[in-house]
Amino acid sequence: MARHGAGRGWYGKVVGGALGVTLLAVGASVWTAQADSVGSASPKPSASAAPGGAAEPVDVSIVHASDAGARGVNITIDDGPDPTWTPQVLDLLDEYGVKATFCVTGVQAQTYPDLVKQVVAAGHRLCDHTVSHDTAMDKKPESYQSKEILDAERMIIKASGGVRPLYYRAPGGAFTPYSRGLAASHGMRPLGWNVDTKDFERPGTDAIVETVQRELSNGPTLLFHDAGGDRTQTVEALRRVLPWLKEQGYSFGFPVR
Repeated sequence: MARHGAGRGWYGKVVGGALGVTLLAVGASVWTAQADSVGSASPKPSASAAPGGAAEPVDVSIVHASDAGARGVNITIDDGPDPTWTPQVLDLLDEYGVKATFCVTGVQAQTYPDLVKQVVAAGHRLCDHTVSHDTAMDKKPESYQSKEILDAERMIIKASGGVRPLYYRAPGGAFTPYSRGLAASHGMRPLGWNVDTKDFERPGTDAIVETVQRELSNGPTLLFHDAGGDRTQTVEALRRVLPWLKEQGYSFGFPVR
């Protein structure tokens, strides 16, 4: 998984290794953070006391795998919803019978609640992408991280009519052990990516498609955007990528939970 963000791109590989995670307070169940890298071993949960004294294991490792199996891929769409681009993306997904995970920001969800409801009604899943998409939030205090994540969660739930986000994706990959544990304690699995199409840079439709074809061997989770600027290239790339993936024998799923 590489870090991304408009005007702030760095593309280092995430290195595997165990990470200690700060235990969250007041009845939150927290897992030990595990290796993030593609193909890393399955996480080994630890447990903390839940309300009533029961121990409940939870997993804060960043997920990449698909629930569609070895030939499964996860289409993930970030930064929306947007009134121009999200409907076009939804139409394409419907045309090819594909379900996707939409990582929406709190601001956009609050502004366009009807689009969030359309995403849910079409059978797609929601992901918390924070309130304001601050790609430097990993450098900010834990209180700030908490507000960005939990306020976005509330905004998304309200916009969707009560549907909870099932994942948390840090803006630009700016995860911290704290943010991962916090999200997980609210039932949101930290979500990474394997193929960064860099569509937010508008490199050209051909370049986006070629990136998918070249880097798909890195893992099953593909990153696209439906907001943050002109997404004509993204829409056209999806129009080519989705049938190509089917022709290659891939099926479409959701990130494992």
